[in-house]
Amino acid sequence: MLYAAEYVLPGHPDKLCDAIADSLVEAAARLEKRALCGIEVAVHRASVFITGRIACSGAKKIPVAESARECYRTAGYGPEWQPRPEELEVQTNLCLGPLLPGEPGFREVSDDQSIITGYAVDSPGTNWLPPEHWLASRLARRLEALREECPELRLGPDGKLAILFDDEVKTISCFTASLQQSIGADEIDLNRAVRRCVTAELQAQAQAIPGLRQELPASFHVNGAGNFEVGGPEGDNGLSGKKLVVDAYGPRVPIGGGALSGKDFFKADRAGAVLARRLAKAVVMSGAATECTATLAIAPGDREFRVVSLAGGQAILDTLRWTRLIDLSMASSGESFAQMPGLAGLARYGHFTSPDHPWERIAF
Repeated sequence: MLYAAEYVLPGHPDKLCDAIADSLVEAAARLEKRALCGIEVAVHRASVFITGRIACSGAKKIPVAESARECYRTAGYGPEWQPRPEELEVQTNLCLGPLLPGEPGFREVSDDQSIITGYAVDSPGTNWLPPEHWLASRLARRLEALREECPELRLGPDGKLAILFDDEVKTISCFTASLQQSIGADEIDLNRAVRRCVTAELQAQAQAIPGLRQELPASFHVNGAGNFEVGGPEGDNGLSGKKLVVDAYGPRVPIGGGALSGKDFFKADRAGAVLARRLAKAVVMSGAATECTATLAIAPGDREFRVVSLAGGQAILDTLRWTRLIDLSMASSGESFAQMPGLAGLARYGHFTSPDHPWERIAF
């Protein structure tokens, strides 16, 4: 059985948008815990478009344009790679102002409908994630680090990779990466460097994924379509919320809900995503099943999510019992996670790829 997975680097135009949106969510939550945020971001060339609503005390003081520029800087855009942060044209159509009278209390009530999937598999070494999704995320971090480690390669901020993982024999059967690189830089050296990165990461993951084979696949491609110098927003437009499968569990697991970035933790899509993950992970960590797909649903006016189903392979799971054991209320998400720092990094690297995120900590 082959499973596919992909990941993108922080300079990818879609991930730029996610990082900008979440930097604004974080800024609003610092001003007021129950801040309401519903933000969309689009980028193309040197233009950034930010729309939606930010409602909190002092909302009009949030440095929206500078937040966008900072996300470009930290992704790697600057003197050599266009567009330069200081040259961005940031256009906004935002509803900025305080929460309406009575609105803070109603943040515990869903203002939307959503059907959300959470997933976990019995694989502690991969943070209970599918191994191909975990590998793709780790390989992406390795490739991103090449920019700093090997400046002679003249790599840009944009890039992506995809793998095919053979789950039966625990090996990568196909690898492809597209990394932004200046024309005139050594393409052969880049290929060698990527091969070293992949080899090193496979060695590092040998304990995390028991039985993982460390040889490189015969199908191994770097910039297979030719030179990739014109990338980022100069080469393609970007939009927040487009990398939902990357943000979730990879294409092996059906996803529900909507975008995570750009929404606060009282919003149904984001709250449901982290609570469904907690439920699925608790089931697997308890030993009740070797894998679990938790499907939650919420309707406008609801205060907590309903468990639609708990699919645990061959195990029979009592949804009512698990509903009692895990707090699935909107308030539990918002109050617990609303002021989490580092949301731009979360948008870039994933909600479930680090055991250090607060919702990943399951206590019995």
